Amino acid sequence: MNANNASGAGKCPVMHGSHTATDTSVTDWWPKTLNLDILHQHDTKTNPMGADFDYREEVKTLDHAALKKDLRAFMTDSQDWWPADWGHYGGLMIRMSWHAAGTYRLEDGRGGGATGNQRFAPLNSWPDNVNLDKARRLLWPIKKKYGNKLSWADLLVLAGTVAYEDMGLKTYGFAYGRTDIWAPEKDIYWGAENEWLAPSDERYDDVDDPSTMENPLAAVQMGLIYVNPEGVNGNPDPLKTALHVRETFARMAMNDEETVALAAGGHTVGKCHGNGDAGALTDSPEGLGFEEQGLGWINPNGTGNGGDTVSSGLEGAWTTNPTKWDNGYFYLLFTYDWELTKSPAGAWQWEPVNIKEEDKPVDSADPSIRRNPIMTDADMAMKMDPIYREIAEKFYKNPDYFSEVFARAWFKLTHRDMGPKARYIGPEAPQEDLIWQDPIPAGNTDYDVVAVKAKIAASGLTTSELVSTAWDSARTYRGSDMRGGVNGARIRLAPQKHWDGNEPARLAKVLGVLEGIAAETGASIADVIVLAGNHGVEQAAKAAGYDVTVPFAAGRGDATEEMTDGPSFEPLEPIHDAYRNWLKKDFAVNAEELMLDRTQLMGLTAHEMTVLIGGMRVIGTNHGGTQHGVFTDRVGALTTDFFVNLTDINNTWKPTEGDVYEIRDRKTGEAKWTATRVDLVFGSNSILRSYAEVYAQDDNGQKFVDDFVAAWTKVMNADRFDLA
Repeated sequence: MNANNASGAGKCPVMHGSHTATDTSVTDWWPKTLNLDILHQHDTKTNPMGADFDYREEVKTLDHAALKKDLRAFMTDSQDWWPADWGHYGGLMIRMSWHAAGTYRLEDGRGGGATGNQRFAPLNSWPDNVNLDKARRLLWPIKKKYGNKLSWADLLVLAGTVAYEDMGLKTYGFAYGRTDIWAPEKDIYWGAENEWLAPSDERYDDVDDPSTMENPLAAVQMGLIYVNPEGVNGNPDPLKTALHVRETFARMAMNDEETVALAAGGHTVGKCHGNGDAGALTDSPEGLGFEEQGLGWINPNGTGNGGDTVSSGLEGAWTTNPTKWDNGYFYLLFTYDWELTKSPAGAWQWEPVNIKEEDKPVDSADPSIRRNPIMTDADMAMKMDPIYREIAEKFYKNPDYFSEVFARAWFKLTHRDMGPKARYIGPEAPQEDLIWQDPIPAGNTDYDVVAVKAKIAASGLTTSELVSTAWDSARTYRGSDMRGGVNGARIRLAPQKHWDGNEPARLAKVLGVLEGIAAETGASIADVIVLAGNHGVEQAAKAAGYDVTVPFAAGRGDATEEMTDGPSFEPLEPIHDAYRNWLKKDFAVNAEELMLDRTQLMGLTAHEMTVLIGGMRVIGTNHGGTQHGVFTDRVGALTTDFFVNLTDINNTWKPTEGDVYEIRDRKTGEAKWTATRVDLVFGSNSILRSYAEVYAQDDNGQKFVDDFVAAWTKVMNADRFDLA
């Protein structure tokens, strides 16, 4: 490099990634462009394990007993560099597991511990995750020993479960099968704030009404897992905090009893750390230099660890025996009056008045000293909120019942995002069917598929009706927590049969016919719905001049009302569907961005999205029969007309009203079609246009049909975990 070169003085001819202006992204230069990155965020190129590695098969060879034995030994093997409180790492491991799983939210199924995402930014550097980098580093020797047979995702959750067992809780069970990701998740919206722990007001229309929190968020502030332990916006008020706890836990799929059990059980063991100046901590792991090797929040005060640790800023244990599973939380909460004080780090906390010396926990590092226990504002809510108090008193009077409810709630917390029981692996996976797992009975495979298809063909139902009904059944699937999909045929049950997006009148008509066919043939309704959609696709392909057979695998079951937790399905209701060119109402987010969100949840790539939308348009499946984007005079035939006409330079595209566009012949001015934003983005976005041009080519008619069938089959089978 020639520093004296006048045309490039001081410049190096090597790309320096994020350290130079040359790394400015396309969306930085053109913010309005559609960013497709979330559809390809976990590309195989990021995975070091190779295409042939299957963790879910590998973990079946794990020596589970040996692993648990090692974890139990680890709990009391205190390390000098990060010593365990009272010589037991249980509290730290439970907090790590809780914070890995606790990011789950019901609204979109995202978050949770099923991917090991706590290893990456932003979660590895969230304010609420202070010093969990130490917990993961402490576990590294165990991960190193068991290697490919044990994912980080499984280990992060298992460590907390074993900690509870080692401290005396009879847990409900544990299932393996969480597969690691290898890069940060780009699809999870954590909030619009530009600073950590910004005031809660920024994510509420009215902070005094917790239900006004922005969806799909669940935590009250940026960088928190649940609620602020000091109170709303750091202002102690247990009754107000109770309202926020209730809303937050409901958004994480927990009812009031589960909430009290989790709050009490989580605080039965371990302690808060705030014995020092929180402002003295260094930056988080993502912000420090090479020499710290991925560790953060370094504390220069005293020893920097042990009794001098600063994490939440609150200081103290909740119970008399913080390494033992017992009923001590409720004993202290109800035996004593509590007064508001501040920790050495200056955080608001509650401490008991006139507590007996023997009820005080000993110091975590020096057993000759006893310290006051503490409660957070959320803990005091368990005593002051009348609903929570009634539940807490019941637990206090019946410790065995408390232990049972907590064990089940902990299992739900740590397994909610793993999907149905069929995905559980390992000797301790419970066999009981739990309603939050969306149980589905086994389906029948002993029936004549050809006969079923013949009855569908003779039913008089149109191609559009068949394809639309199958699509509406399948589109509810979301890979974030493996919920929804065709299997179970829950589209015929409440609440799904009433959803506007499912066109209830049309749905009732089609299901009335398909249910009769199922009854006559012995097939499940779910299988008949898919076969009907497949037949519709085959007929559309035939109308375009192509003979294809859409792959089909029998065996879906039909769920019942008793197997269905109706309220928990409400968040799965589609409020938009670009594939059927429908919006329930106008949203602040553009329709094409909503399309990407739905596409990512369904596990589709950008080119699969492209081929499906182009095919659905020409088949004629638009919601309500609208003609927007139906760029063909051969409706019902699986042609490439959508792409041919979209890319035809002889057309002009003019906006009209309500995000609708008019397509006219460039020479004559004749009106030809109408379109929405999601139609035209496949021509305006350079990446999507490149896919559209592939299908618009004269020689790719067969490829288009084949690609459509492959993508369609992927959607129909997304929830068939038995086929994996």
